[in-house]
Amino acid sequence: MIKITTPVLGEEELKEVKKVLDSGYLVQNKYVKLIEEFISKYVGTKHAVAVSSGTAALHLSLLSLGIKEGDEVIVPDFTFPATVNVVEMVGAKPILVDIDPETFCINTEEIESKITNNTKAIIPVHEFGNSADMDEIIKVSKKYNLKIIEDAACALGTEYKKKKIGSIGDIGCFSFHPRKSVTTGEGGIITTNDPEIYEKLQILRNHGISKVEGKVDFVLPGYNYRLTDIQAAIGIVQLKKLEEIIDKKINLAEIYNRELKNIDKIRAPKYQEEVRHTYQTYHVILSESINRDEVIKELKKNEIESNYGAYAIHALKYYREKYKLDDSEFENSLKAYNQGLALPLSYEMDEKDVIFVVKKLKEIIQKG
Repeated sequence: MIKITTPVLGEEELKEVKKVLDSGYLVQNKYVKLIEEFISKYVGTKHAVAVSSGTAALHLSLLSLGIKEGDEVIVPDFTFPATVNVVEMVGAKPILVDIDPETFCINTEEIESKITNNTKAIIPVHEFGNSADMDEIIKVSKKYNLKIIEDAACALGTEYKKKKIGSIGDIGCFSFHPRKSVTTGEGGIITTNDPEIYEKLQILRNHGISKVEGKVDFVLPGYNYRLTDIQAAIGIVQLKKLEEIIDKKINLAEIYNRELKNIDKIRAPKYQEEVRHTYQTYHVILSESINRDEVIKELKKNEIESNYGAYAIHALKYYREKYKLDDSEFENSLKAYNQGLALPLSYEMDEKDVIFVVKKLKEIIQKG
């Protein structure tokens, strides 16, 4: 089976985990500190806070900014539901915006029309390792005094105009889920340059604990969103491989682009000169004359794993029933959801694997 992706794990990760087990300090100790230092330096921010998942990163980010009931947060309609779920969790209202059909990121031309007096933040999602149009997002955020939380779950290493994603907005949120380029199993991390946000994030992730006059006190109703040292030990080894993994995935994506060129009924991802796309997912759009779900089944028969890439949030049961939004507002998102196809892309693959996937995909589409 050629899988969509596989984590790159080996003996070195096992050795580091054994060091943690032997130490007896399993929760949030020196390896968590090391991973925070690595990410802050790599992304180019003053601070980083390791947490238990990418979802926890988004949730704490909203809380650290004081987003609450009655507030509104602008979010792209095409994303993994966690991006929008956290807005609901803090009692705010997600304001969904359609995507740019070429980049799969939020359509910046539609943001301003969705802003009201209750709008407090924008969460651009850097979908599949691509980058949203951050210049336009910054321009709008400054005009209306909005905070920017970058959902960079898929975009560790992605660059926009030579700046690392996660360093451009007020806060950046990353995931270390096994589908990502590097993993800690579950896990996430938050980046920021703001010392007040940094301090609040540290308190919120650890039960609301802070030191007051040298003594531990519970100053906020916090959460247990800590990353363990076991996970962080895996992550430290993984991060040493990050650039090598990204380079390999970019190379494989270029082979896909070459092989898919001029194949009718398949649209490959758009290349943006100002973006270093890290291709957490290689996502194509199939013509509406093709049954995407049948293609997934046929590829599986050929030992090729594939799937849809993300979700049209407005079409999911909870959001459909609560907000009753019209499909006509989200034509690009709906098409990406219904006709999008995530093809295998992992460090373990080589050129012949990509050529085989494209060959079988072409045969399936031509057959039917």
